Amino acid sequence: MTTLAEMAVEVLTTADGRAKTALGRRHAAAWFAARADGAPIAIGRADPPLNPARPARPELLSPRDMPRRRPGTLAGRLALLHAVAHIELNAVDLHWDIIARFADHPMPPGFYDDWVKAADEECKHFNLVCDCLEAMGSHYGALPAHAGMWRAAEDTKDDFLGRLAVVPMVLEARGLDVTPGMIDLFRTSGETQALQALEVIYAEEVAHVAYGSKWFNWLCGRDGLDPKDVFHALVRRYFHSTLKPPFNAEKRAEAGLPPDFYWPLTEDLSDGQEPADSGPR
Repeated sequence: MTTLAEMAVEVLTTADGRAKTALGRRHAAAWFAARADGAPIAIGRADPPLNPARPARPELLSPRDMPRRRPGTLAGRLALLHAVAHIELNAVDLHWDIIARFADHPMPPGFYDDWVKAADEECKHFNLVCDCLEAMGSHYGALPAHAGMWRAAEDTKDDFLGRLAVVPMVLEARGLDVTPGMIDLFRTSGETQALQALEVIYAEEVAHVAYGSKWFNWLCGRDGLDPKDVFHALVRRYFHSTLKPPFNAEKRAEAGLPPDFYWPLTEDLSDGQEPADSGPR
């Protein structure tokens, strides 16, 4: 029988975005159906690729080469949605990758429930945004995209706590800060489908950040570590930049991120490397 880790690798090695997300949603449904039947799928072990399979388009560019977006125009809003779709596709792979890559770390069943649920929702988010692009006469791959989105995964490929710190607790938390502004933009422009898609994404991303915070704190507690100190050290090691206010303090608190976790990381203690970029969220 196929294990959960093997399912994750199947998603990671599927290139087409629509096919990747359809497979991810089938595997998530199978996981939860087996759990409900009392015959859970084994976690297993697998060998995930360092980089997930991706479609030939979009062209991936360095952050400094990405065209500037003008959100006041239709073209600018299409570019913004394209960037969100790219983020969501990376999020699909990030959530399945953590399952496969760190399967040798014994974790409670609830950890896998959380991450499969988050991966399933990221698949839904990608498709929602792709539907918006297509309804507006475009598609995912029509524009260039950020080449550095997978950097956090590469940097933390051997560090489970580092992955939890940087991906859900920094990159996804950034989405809580910037998505309200995008929602306002599409509300003002009257583009209802995009507005509704972003509202779904915003509501569900709170839980994704919370999953990261919950399991990061659980691991620190198990090993007798101070989670705040460990978080600061890991973010400074792997993020290569400072955190940028303003912060959505209400939603961050809802997700289990108190201010003393993120405000100290606004100080300029980066290592001089090219800054990481979580995109428009």
